[in-house]
Amino acid sequence: MSDPHQSQQLVTAGTALSEASAAAVLVHGRGATARSIVQMGAEFQQDGLALLAPQAARNTWYPNSFLSPVEQNEPGRSSGLQAIEDAVTKAAEAGIPTDHVLILGFSQGACLASEFVARNPQRYGGLVALSGGLIGESIDESEYEGDIEETPVFLGCSNVDPHIPEERVHVTASVFERLNGDVEERIYEGMGHGVNEDELAYVSSLTAGLVN
Repeated sequence: MSDPHQSQQLVTAGTALSEASAAAVLVHGRGATARSIVQMGAEFQQDGLALLAPQAARNTWYPNSFLSPVEQNEPGRSSGLQAIEDAVTKAAEAGIPTDHVLILGFSQGACLASEFVARNPQRYGGLVALSGGLIGESIDESEYEGDIEETPVFLGCSNVDPHIPEERVHVTASVFERLNGDVEERIYEGMGHGVNEDELAYVSSLTAGLVN
């Protein structure tokens, strides 16, 4: 199947799209679900914020590590990027401009979210990558071109994450700085693979700004 994720449900929550002034596209991790990341979204939900969460087929966006050669994660990677684009388009069709759309992901979803914004440069409401980074065996920063127009970019990760090398987070930050992002990188000592209160507080502040 060339587009494994396009037949999956888009889970919605929060303020109805027709009444929302901003949207957050939430991209779940490997083995998780759209509904589970929507539950996390309740931590930073605001009046006026619509939550849109695409669902991966079999709960996995791509089969191998994000550090594998890109071709080994196709067609899941490309189909996952399309699922994010479809959610952004759905928000736009409801009258929510891209600069009021936050793209947030955790783990495998953070990798996809990062890749989507880097490959589709424009002003977004924000990018939040929780325990993730750009996808590929290696990253050639010169391959990424364009201007995300000072989009807020938050990269949060542990220094001992078993899945995400700290160096890949640094390289991802460098790419987004090259793309004119307003980058905030936070490395947490000994956290492991997860999300902490400091990260959720940052996202809450970001979403509050989008709806006001």
